[in-house]
Amino acid sequence: MNAAALPAPAQRAAPGFWARARRHPGFVIGGLLTLALLLAAALSYLWTPHSVYEVNMGDKLLPPSARFWLGTDAFGRDVVSQLLVGARASILVGVIAVGIGLVAGTALGLLASARRGWVEEAIMRACDFGFAFPAILSAIMLTAVYGPGIVNAIIAIGLYNIPTFARITRAAGNAVWSRDYVLAARSCGKGALSITFEHVLPNIAAVLIVQATIRFAIAILAEAALSYLGLGTQPPQPSWGRMLSEAQTLMFDAPLLAVWPGLAIMLSVLGLNLLGDGLRDVLDPRLQRR
Repeated sequence: MNAAALPAPAQRAAPGFWARARRHPGFVIGGLLTLALLLAAALSYLWTPHSVYEVNMGDKLLPPSARFWLGTDAFGRDVVSQLLVGARASILVGVIAVGIGLVAGTALGLLASARRGWVEEAIMRACDFGFAFPAILSAIMLTAVYGPGIVNAIIAIGLYNIPTFARITRAAGNAVWSRDYVLAARSCGKGALSITFEHVLPNIAAVLIVQATIRFAIAILAEAALSYLGLGTQPPQPSWGRMLSEAQTLMFDAPLLAVWPGLAIMLSVLGLNLLGDGLRDVLDPRLQRR
């Protein structure tokens, strides 16, 4: 039989996003941990085993039991209820702070990559200046002027995220601006604004999504650190960082009080980091071709 007459082998279609994601262990584990964080915060609006604001000194420092699943703190408050409600503060700070950095930083990065020249240089030098004021230092300065609170913590973390997103957007945007299809669009008479929204932004969206996921984890850590220092979420609203601060004086009497919020912070940050790494691998076109 003539070899030329043999049918060509069928080309196997590349698997879709969810098919690739299900085969990525980091994405699956990170997604489950992140989903648990979101469900804990959502559940706290509907139900908690006990009130987080009720103080009962007769029940202070009780060990885990059928009534108090993870025990009670020095004020007789249920630890499980505080962990559930404390997830709200972590998600609130993460979403708003990352949103501030994503919107403002992406806009600055797109402007820098589109205009280049002195505009790009001015934006990058402003980003370098912003990196000189980390979130905790910015929160301390805001607290000195306006007093401690979750709003100041969100502003401080959000401002610190802006230079990060601006630099990443500018670097990814510069790579897209040098592509042939962008050069072809420019030769057809399209302006910088049109090219930015039609070609540059869609092609760097995956990079921004991955970075936003990772910055979300960093925002949770920053909120816990600020609350630990007394600069973040204020009493009586529960916070994982403040739970750690209150437990440090009871390490010999009730060491588990420091374990539970620390474990909650660790699992949340681990889940978001694994999810970000998984998204990077799943959305990478080179890995898709493999």
